Amino acid sequence: MFNVGDHIVYPMHGAGTIDAIEEKDILGEKQSYYILKMPGEVKVMVPTNKAEEIGVRNVIDKTSAEKVFEILEEDKTDMSQNWNKRYRDNMDKMKSGDIYEVADVVRNLSFKQKEKGLSTGEKKMLLNAKQILVSELVLAEHATYEEVEDLVDNKINQSFKEFKIEDVGETVSNVVNKFIPYEDSNNTTVS
Repeated sequence: MFNVGDHIVYPMHGAGTIDAIEEKDILGEKQSYYILKMPGEVKVMVPTNKAEEIGVRNVIDKTSAEKVFEILEEDKTDMSQNWNKRYRDNMDKMKSGDIYEVADVVRNLSFKQKEKGLSTGEKKMLLNAKQILVSELVLAEHATYEEVEDLVDNKINQSFKEFKIEDVGETVSNVVNKFIPYEDSNNTTVS
């Protein structure tokens, strides 16, 4: 059970605040609803008796927020090369409501965007995932949207540079060693 003023997360929408708990008569049925104030002044009604079932949860704490930033600093995880499968997998992660899964989607799609670009559908997914991630981190970190968005972007840019430079260095080294003969310590040519 949540209370008025609680900061919560509604999967696929992001973090918000319970503005009120009201009883509504919808289609002849009286039911209690959480009235959620979401980013962008959007209001959402969620039946109180189904909130946990659909994945509404409390906003993470500062310690969990630090773990989210650690995920953003890691190398990307393997994603399917098949666009449809990758899209479905990422959508499942977002629907889970798990902040760590959402952070994984943001990092992976950000890397992919920097490497090759994204399709229109994946661009939209990245924007949505990032909004969901940032909206929760704003409440967990007690910071502004802009501050958190900048921090997320900086973590991703830093990890992209770190891991992509390593990848390029390994590739160049392997190509050079494969195609250019060199002499080993015994003065024998190796190719």
